[in-house]
Amino acid sequence: MLPTTRKRCSAYLGLLTAVSLLVQQHRHVEALPGKALTGSNMNQRLAGMEYAVRGTVVIAADRIAHELEEKTVEHPFDHILFTNIGNPQSVGQKPLTWPRQVMALADLPDEVGVDHPLASQMFPSDAIERAREIKKALGGHGTGAYTHSQGPLGFRKDIATFIENRDGGVKSDPTSIFMSNGASAAIQDVLTALIADENCGVMIPIPQYPIYSATIDLLGGQKVGYFLDEEKGWDMNLEELGRALNDARSKGIKVNSFVLINPGNPTGQVLSKKAVQDIVKFCSENGLVLLADEVYQENVYDENAEFYSCKRAAAETGLLDKDAIELVSFHSTSKGLYGECGRRGGYMEVVGFDPEVEAHLYKKASAALCSGVPGMVMADLMVKGPKPGDASYESHEAEKKAIYDSLKRRAKIVEVGLNSIPGFSCQPAQGAMYVFPKVTMPEGAIKAAAEQNVPVDTMYAVSLLESTGICVVPACGFEQEEGRHGFRTTFLPSETEMENAVKLFRTHHEEFCSRYA
Repeated sequence: MLPTTRKRCSAYLGLLTAVSLLVQQHRHVEALPGKALTGSNMNQRLAGMEYAVRGTVVIAADRIAHELEEKTVEHPFDHILFTNIGNPQSVGQKPLTWPRQVMALADLPDEVGVDHPLASQMFPSDAIERAREIKKALGGHGTGAYTHSQGPLGFRKDIATFIENRDGGVKSDPTSIFMSNGASAAIQDVLTALIADENCGVMIPIPQYPIYSATIDLLGGQKVGYFLDEEKGWDMNLEELGRALNDARSKGIKVNSFVLINPGNPTGQVLSKKAVQDIVKFCSENGLVLLADEVYQENVYDENAEFYSCKRAAAETGLLDKDAIELVSFHSTSKGLYGECGRRGGYMEVVGFDPEVEAHLYKKASAALCSGVPGMVMADLMVKGPKPGDASYESHEAEKKAIYDSLKRRAKIVEVGLNSIPGFSCQPAQGAMYVFPKVTMPEGAIKAAAEQNVPVDTMYAVSLLESTGICVVPACGFEQEEGRHGFRTTFLPSETEMENAVKLFRTHHEEFCSRYA
């Protein structure tokens, strides 16, 4: 049973105050004597940048995790359940076997790896053969040497083939593919090119993933929010897109780009073919560069939904043939069924860009020499797995199916469970790895949060953490309509843990509402 005493209530507010003060201290620490770079003269855009996924609540969770490990403070749970971030392997997802086998062989010197006399007894034949292909694509230099700044051409050809197969034969040019340290680095590079001055605007969905708001703030651009329709499963609304664009341009903002996250983060929706086609046409008609964040394209659970790429939409609406759209799409090894977040593998494909701009993007990539080679290897393995008939094909597909089937069950466990809690409203997770429930907050909590000078979403999330050990992200970190409250949670921990988490969400909410009634 959760504690409801006045002493415990005071502890919640005490924790919240401490966390709030900690964040403020990070921003306003007095400069040490003699330091050339201080908080007051550093880049203030960096100082003011917010990234909620690893923000206030996570700082508190890390502190409590340390207390649990050191046994310095008692808590009513024995571990922190981190559902704040899409990091599958950190919460129990096992790595796929075949990619790790190939990675190991690619990393090893030939004499103790692919050419070792006992290699065939330790590794399947297709893993050995694929490792040889990887080594050849790396120019025989192994994984410890720099590569071409866009990534090895052989890897980019594999990515192009993957895109063509996905999109029904729509051609992909390997020279317009840039491999990157996850999708995040590629997104940051494109936004760097787009935001030429403080008057440049980027249309972003509300709710949105904080890398967009944080990077736009860091670069000094303008965020132009367009609201997703929660009551219609977080769908797009062309009228709303027009409203947001016209409102921004009427204020003199030079809106030059549009961000689409599909499947959605934090909202979990999968857009229909018509919706995606409407968006590519909207961008073409309004001269907007389309940034298509498609990292969850393998994570579609609704049997009536299907991932439909922006590139395919552009082709099937005739925009590619007319050279009437500027599109960059992103993919990553961190999501899907691989969940290889720590490898930092990803890529972007640039379509319809001015060649001069593409040359400057290459220059930006060259300045970093190349992205991490292990991540590039993993991206290549993601887009080109074992073929039917290969030694590892059946086991590899079985492992992927097991992960997918469990994610699908977990998505339903969380959706149904949260919707059964009075005061909760949770749209279905058609895809991705998250749900974004709306939570009705008691007036007493709203008042208490205002007195603490923190968002009530944050107060709620800290209370949840302190009571249950579950670490979520306050909904305010993703932006939302005024008056709406809630949080984002992943459903990546095991099915058993998610079933238990739903029970804890309920118990905590009942106690929270009672406390602030």
